[in-house]
Amino acid sequence: MKKLFEISNKDVKNVIGLMSGTSLDGVDVALVEIRNNWIETRINLLGFIEYPFPEGLKAIILRNSVKESSNVEDISQLNFLIPQIYAEAINTLCEEINFDKDKIDLIGSHGQTIQHLPKATNYFEHQVASTLQIGDPSVLAKLTGKITVGDFRPSDVALGGQGAPLVPYFDFLLFHSNEKNRGLLNIGGISNITILHKQKGQNNVLAFDTGPGNMMIDILMKRFFDKEFDENGDIADSGKLNEDLLIALITKDSFIEMEPPKSTGREYYGMEFLVPLFDEFKNVAPEDWLHTITKFTAYAVYRNYEKFVEEETKLNELFISGGGAKNKFLYQSLAQYFENVEVKVIDEIGVSSDAKEAICFAVLANETICGNPSNIPRTTGANRSTILGKICLP
Repeated sequence: MKKLFEISNKDVKNVIGLMSGTSLDGVDVALVEIRNNWIETRINLLGFIEYPFPEGLKAIILRNSVKESSNVEDISQLNFLIPQIYAEAINTLCEEINFDKDKIDLIGSHGQTIQHLPKATNYFEHQVASTLQIGDPSVLAKLTGKITVGDFRPSDVALGGQGAPLVPYFDFLLFHSNEKNRGLLNIGGISNITILHKQKGQNNVLAFDTGPGNMMIDILMKRFFDKEFDENGDIADSGKLNEDLLIALITKDSFIEMEPPKSTGREYYGMEFLVPLFDEFKNVAPEDWLHTITKFTAYAVYRNYEKFVEEETKLNELFISGGGAKNKFLYQSLAQYFENVEVKVIDEIGVSSDAKEAICFAVLANETICGNPSNIPRTTGANRSTILGKICLP
């Protein structure tokens, strides 16, 4: 406890941020020098790597993210395996940048989501909402010998929130402008957007999941081409738009039209979403499927902006981060929809699009040990602000 008190009072900390998302390819690891906290927060990225999961692990995690094929023994083992992989990833990063591990003050770990059920339902005569991230932070703390903050989402869900998105607090601290209205769009497996009005403060930040990101694109790439992702969006770019398929996707998708606060995941946009359409559109060429799904992904973002954002906050700039920022065809599709907005990759304002989410969880860990609430009730739907995460001692 003495060590925790000492670290929380340091003006400058070296913090590891870990994020493994819905793409399930591996873990993003960022080492961040963080000065101060809350609106005084300043960051300096010291190093970043994308550390791959062992071959076959993605399939096991996917299998255990679906109730029909999940296995409690697998989940228990994964809960302890993932921190081992995270610890290896931290060691690898430190070796690559020649950084002394003893100088790490703190770790912030999102964990690996396998279920996200934020809508309360009747369960044994109680209204229960839940979310489950495996990769126990207490195991990681013991393996690394470092104070670790993890399990950020449950605190918000316990207070009636969606437990997501969590990035908006970070977005406000780092990217709010007094001159321009900014949107920050993160495209991972799911797309989420943060809206920062130039004249409004933290409590007025609007953020929510807009719908699919890379998830359905990746599913199609695996099905049709036995590849993990569409590099640069080249295959989508080679195809043509199938209007009937696009209309079918829009008609089927009720999440896009759902009013915020809202969040979603693989439970909605996984294979089950697409299976009914495969037979109906079996004559559509694979590259046309990719083209249309990618356009649909961009449409979902713009439709949410048009319906829920534009009247209150007309964007001047939209900054894209996450794996989707590398998909040039998706980027071009977004630019076509947002024709009166400057669409840029977030690297243009000094933050790595690849590293952004990992950096975010380093910052959130710092906010937690400094005692700062870091959910934004307007974005998550929680009934109050709260400190997020569990502090695990080594």
